Amino acid sequence: MEGMSMNQAADGGENTRLIVLISVVATIGGFLFGFDSGVINGTQDGLHQAFRSGEWMQGFEIASMLLGCAVGAFSAGRLADRLGRRNVLILSAVMFLLSALGAGAAGSSAWFIVARVIGGFAVGAASVISPAYIAEVAPARYRGRLATVQQIAIISGLTAAFLSNYLLAAAAGASTEPLWAGQAAWRWMFWMQAVPSLMFLLLLLTIPESPRYLVVKRRKEDALRVLTRLLGRDKAQLTLDEIEASLSTDHHRPRLSDLRSRATGRIRPIVWVGVGLACFQQLVGINVVFYYGAVLWQAVGFSENDALLINVLSGALSIGACLVTVLLIDRIGRKPLLWIGSVGMSVSLALVVVAFASGSLADGHLQLPGRMGTLALVAANAYVVFFNLSWGPVMWVMLGEMFPNQIRGSALAVAGAAQWTSNFAVTVTFPMLLAAAGLAATYSIYLVAAVVSVVFVLRHVHETKGKELEQMEG
Repeated sequence: MEGMSMNQAADGGENTRLIVLISVVATIGGFLFGFDSGVINGTQDGLHQAFRSGEWMQGFEIASMLLGCAVGAFSAGRLADRLGRRNVLILSAVMFLLSALGAGAAGSSAWFIVARVIGGFAVGAASVISPAYIAEVAPARYRGRLATVQQIAIISGLTAAFLSNYLLAAAAGASTEPLWAGQAAWRWMFWMQAVPSLMFLLLLLTIPESPRYLVVKRRKEDALRVLTRLLGRDKAQLTLDEIEASLSTDHHRPRLSDLRSRATGRIRPIVWVGVGLACFQQLVGINVVFYYGAVLWQAVGFSENDALLINVLSGALSIGACLVTVLLIDRIGRKPLLWIGSVGMSVSLALVVVAFASGSLADGHLQLPGRMGTLALVAANAYVVFFNLSWGPVMWVMLGEMFPNQIRGSALAVAGAAQWTSNFAVTVTFPMLLAAAGLAATYSIYLVAAVVSVVFVLRHVHETKGKELEQMEG
């Protein structure tokens, strides 16, 4: 195995410590996913001052990363089938580093957009390959817990970006003021991402390739060597035999056409389920809270400081909810968490809509009567908790493990692209919906999506808890 020196598990059984460490390295991609998404929040004044972009162009500068995410997610699965899961993560780490350096040094809007699209490609690739890699190296009985750490890493990355932005702006006096080397603080906000990006790159050089990928590439001896390090000699041979058996009837280079059933000529049902999971995770509107939280709470009468404090509260609740999921996902399963989350989001969003519908406009702000402001605050944070207890982490866990070995890369490409395209659509349309229809009507759309997601989970999602990847059916 490349690099990482640990006590071999050859005869002593499963090397849990090594499996956990490998998984933690992979989740650094999730941390960078969160950091890259969050860093933009503190740089908007600096971007406007540096590039003098109009409102539409500045909006595109901010959203351009999401286009890169869609391309990265779509390309990553296919690249992972050609180059390997580990190598795609290494490519992502290099692109995270280039994006951080390029965005901070950008001398024009075009240069900045290119840098952010490169970063978006890395985010999209890491978002689908990190959980897939973890699923392919971790035993079934605690695979869900390890993959769930990905969501904690994402939220931790967001929080780290917010904190870094705050400290750098405070040190300079404002994000547009010069800090070190005569460069404005907003540029250093991007450059700070170079530190975890470089760490991610170096640590990836110490972990092994996915044994499932090695078997697909007919590198049986390499696969057995990795499995022996992870599982012990006896279980390694058994697992290798199971992987080979799962591929024996259809052992060819993975391709997008594999997503069609040979029997019917139609897209396999499992692919549609993956796309549905990916889309519903975004259509319930969660990124409206994460991307527009301060705007949202100021729109209903909270001060700017209070709005920022509410965002911090939402972040803390998100991490707490994900920790609960870590404890539950391999005990009660994926499907129960999803439908519990869908029901909880439906109820909490309905309460948010009721609160917003009771308000009236005054001086351009929505004023909520009596205790409706408190209801909106509590219900919105309950919504965040239910999301991060369920759809936030569980969707990524299921995408990483639900597809058969032969189509995993291609199916991840399609589902990942669907997720980021939905993310882009929700993010771009929220300001327009807010201006045209108001908060209550806008949140009613997310409420409908949450209600439909209950039916989707109950009718179409199948449990994967405790199943080896070779048992997945398409």
